[in-house]
Amino acid sequence: NWHAIGMFFVFVLMTLGITYWAAGRSKSASDFYTAGGGITGKQNGLAIAGDYMSAATLLGLTAMIYGDGVDGYIYMVAFFVGWPIILFLMAERLRNLGKFTFADITAYRLSQGPVRTMAAVSSLTVVCFYLVAQMVGAGQLIKLLFGLDYNVALVVVGALMMVYVIFGGMVATTWVQIIKACMLLAGGTAIMLLAFSQFGFSFDTLTTKAMEVHRLGANMLAPGKLLADPVTALSMGLGLMFGIAGLPHILMRFFTVTNAQEARKSVFYASGIIAFFFNVIAIMGLCAVVLVGTNPDFFEGGQVGGKLIGGGNMVALHLAKAAGGNLLLGFLSAVAFATILAVVAGLALAGASAISHDLYARVIMKGQASEAKEIRVSKIATLCLGVVAVLLGMAFEKMNVAFMVALAFGVASCANFPVLLMSMYWKGLTTRGALVGGYTGLISSVLFVLFSKSVWVDVLGNAAPLFPYTQPALFAMPLAFLAIYVFSKLDNSAQAANERAAFDDQYVRAQTGVGAAGAAAH
Repeated sequence: NWHAIGMFFVFVLMTLGITYWAAGRSKSASDFYTAGGGITGKQNGLAIAGDYMSAATLLGLTAMIYGDGVDGYIYMVAFFVGWPIILFLMAERLRNLGKFTFADITAYRLSQGPVRTMAAVSSLTVVCFYLVAQMVGAGQLIKLLFGLDYNVALVVVGALMMVYVIFGGMVATTWVQIIKACMLLAGGTAIMLLAFSQFGFSFDTLTTKAMEVHRLGANMLAPGKLLADPVTALSMGLGLMFGIAGLPHILMRFFTVTNAQEARKSVFYASGIIAFFFNVIAIMGLCAVVLVGTNPDFFEGGQVGGKLIGGGNMVALHLAKAAGGNLLLGFLSAVAFATILAVVAGLALAGASAISHDLYARVIMKGQASEAKEIRVSKIATLCLGVVAVLLGMAFEKMNVAFMVALAFGVASCANFPVLLMSMYWKGLTTRGALVGGYTGLISSVLFVLFSKSVWVDVLGNAAPLFPYTQPALFAMPLAFLAIYVFSKLDNSAQAANERAAFDDQYVRAQTGVGAAGAAAH
């Protein structure tokens, strides 16, 4: 598809130009990690929406609605519900307390070394889960576009991502994200309108025709296998709802704005953009049921109902071709690829900052590392993460990308969210409670995922799963909160007493952006 290849190269050249420009502006650690705190609320809202409107959203959720009907929309609602939690509970405090990473907040009044180590390990685990979904989407996309081998495609994505982060830092990552979000909104809306126009813009006509041809029939508009197991559904809902508040690359975005008011504004803009885009995807998925699902051109061997060309995650791209021909397919392909690159760059930056800022600068060097050395370590970490991302992408080639993102959310909701929330709101939290709770949530959630059917059977090839459900949040998140509470309560050391006393200063800073002494002087 020469249209797609041309647009793909135009976008790559444009983003490399942005990276070159950003490289001249990324002088300090603050520039590299948080764009110097100079991003406006509206720009940051677009960038956050861009982070959220990933390849998993575009490709995975369209494919999910195409295959499972309303189940896919339930996924979307669960993805979206976490935003009020961030808006009302976290945005302002994150901006006032944090500097570069969320470990700055969890370790604010606790023992720096152990807590930062735990937060960094937790961040890296979530980043790796999320990277898998993006890399699988990228590999399948380039394979479909260029006819390249899947593994070669992964290496291309990994290499470009390293260039963005190493040379451009957060400035480049943010602007690539903003441009990509605008392109994705324009492309998705155009495809939705062109496809929907074939049904006279009548939702009733669209759903009626979709039910006639879909394998589920009228049940397509009723909750299906997702809610057949209420335990898994509840666990998934909890993971998606609270996981958003534990994603390192989303949390980092709150440190790029000038003040707490702009942080709240970011969430407001992001919420509106994401809500609009989710509904665009819902209509795209329904249109694809009719326009793609009944067209033999999109199936291997021309056999309707068989295997889709390019795999199950490619429904959105086939719909683009059905609605607007090769030109629109080319545009959406380039945008989808841009989406992946931008999100992967954000993830790599979050992972690299956990290694360089939290582990190297604060734990190993105990705050004595120079900014230049810290940035150098961050760039080396980015190279390592790129290699890990490529290898993980190879291992998980066959998985639905939206499902894999849900797993990343599940782990984030158990490993990061409980410690982060308690450190901001509970005076009784101690280092011992944070460490035991954080590691409990992390280890239990990862083990539940590992022993579930999706990994233990589908990836590792064992006969039966050791854990009967696919989502960990319902089981691992309460364990994390319980461990935090119990071990903090049992900690009667002098250090714990000091940590509880320090909460008042943290609380004042969370509310005002200045410490208690500064607030008193003010």
